[in-house]
Amino acid sequence: MNYYSDLIPTALKMLSALALVLAGLGVAIFFTKRMLTNRIGGNGEKLIRILASSYLGVKKSISLVRVPGALLVLGISSDNIRLLTKIEDRKILDKFKGFDTQNPGPSFAQQLQKFSLRFQKGGHGK
Repeated sequence: MNYYSDLIPTALKMLSALALVLAGLGVAIFFTKRMLTNRIGGNGEKLIRILASSYLGVKKSISLVRVPGALLVLGISSDNIRLLTKIEDRKILDKFKGFDTQNPGPSFAQQLQKFSLRFQKGGHGK
């Protein structure tokens, strides 16, 4: 018996089956991600925004959070989040209307992409 004569066709069948399964998984992930994005906040607008945060001590901070129709001042500790006050006054809300879009800074995904491009180009922090 010659085992080597059957090795190449068997390996090709196995690799083609693996490629087919991986392609199917990729297509399924693509469409699932697309459907979830369209269903949940698909217009790209975030409903909850953290406008400012101030640290008070170890694992303790106060955050100003914008939700549709109100501003929330939250006290945050290591094991608790407490609503300190809810601002619903239109005059105050109008003052903070453009505050969250003035200088949002790069997102985590943008920073990660910039960082990975630096390593791909061989910059290593230069």
